[in-house]
Amino acid sequence: MKSNTLKDSFLNAWEGLKYAVKTQKNMRIHLSVTFIVLLMSWLLSISVREFLYIIFAISFVLFAEMINTAVEKTVDLFMSTYHPLAKIAKNVAAGAVLIATINAVIVGLIILGKPLFQVLFSF
Repeated sequence: MKSNTLKDSFLNAWEGLKYAVKTQKNMRIHLSVTFIVLLMSWLLSISVREFLYIIFAISFVLFAEMINTAVEKTVDLFMSTYHPLAKIAKNVAAGAVLIATINAVIVGLIILGKPLFQVLFSF
């Protein structure tokens, strides 16, 4: 679909985001974890800088998941039967999501680990 205006571009992007949330289980899982991490960040009163690191890590995961979905759907568009190169393309895109997710977990543990541990075991 060709976008003629900036408004059309934003509407198309919003449709893509809605599609990913509606059809991709992993996207819904990422968003659920996002909500939990943001809530924990607020409850633990992390610094603004730490919060920015959390936001960047979350955005990186969601971005990777959207790209993964785009790659999967593009491959599916052109391949009606199994092809080893199609499998590689899908696996590499999924690997990108895995890298982003591992990064987010590490960032979350570094930033939220100590304050969460203190709250849980300070009784």
